[in-house]
Amino acid sequence: MYMVGARIRAASVLALGCALAIAATAAEQAGWLRAHATFYGGADASGTMGGACGYGNLYAQGYGTRTAALSTALFNNGASCGQCYKLVCDRKTDRTWCKPGVSVTITVTNFCPPNWDLPSDNGGWCNPPRPHFDMAQPAWEKIGIYRGGIIPVIYMRVPCVKKGGVRFTINGHDYFNLVLVTNVAGPGSIKAMFIKGSKSGDWMPMARNWGANWHSLTYLNGQGLSFRVTVTDGQTLVFANIVPPNWRFGQSFGSNLQFKL
Repeated sequence: MYMVGARIRAASVLALGCALAIAATAAEQAGWLRAHATFYGGADASGTMGGACGYGNLYAQGYGTRTAALSTALFNNGASCGQCYKLVCDRKTDRTWCKPGVSVTITVTNFCPPNWDLPSDNGGWCNPPRPHFDMAQPAWEKIGIYRGGIIPVIYMRVPCVKKGGVRFTINGHDYFNLVLVTNVAGPGSIKAMFIKGSKSGDWMPMARNWGANWHSLTYLNGQGLSFRVTVTDGQTLVFANIVPPNWRFGQSFGSNLQFKL
């Protein structure tokens, strides 16, 4: 009976191992990719405020502590700002520092610059062509053990779930309208943007200035403003007269419209 039981247990372990291997292969085929992740910003993520996407205070903007800076290979010169990724610590590679059975979803809010003084496998984690996530510490600690410092992850891009509508903040000065777009659901990232003044009549293309900031070089003071925004999956929404004629630089305006997941 002992030998029979041992064979049954061995067969069960083998079957479980095969099932896990098949599941891992299926996950990779379903769009999971491999990278590594570190953390920054402190236990309260206060050091993650600002950043290369231009979102400013991430608490006030609704992004909170589930954020990350991307390496050059993923950041795409700011075109990835606002995208969302699900990450899982890869216990097949590292069982010491990975927390089992958990995942975390982050929004891209910053850029992790290369460190050319260090090799990419020893400190220069964000050096091209390496895909890397430098995560806000609270997000990283959802999947990794603090003492590990760096963990292997598998990741995939996922739809962004946001509360409320898309928001627009107008900065800049006369003849230079710098518009920050935040709280974008669905793809999260913007492909193209147009602006129209209530007196100008025509849609005018805007250019990405940096991160999630888009600019136009037209004098639009004293006009109501509308925006036409296309996100990276092709969805387009028109935010008609979202900004009243008496707007001032530095003001933010919320909408009731949101992109589909």
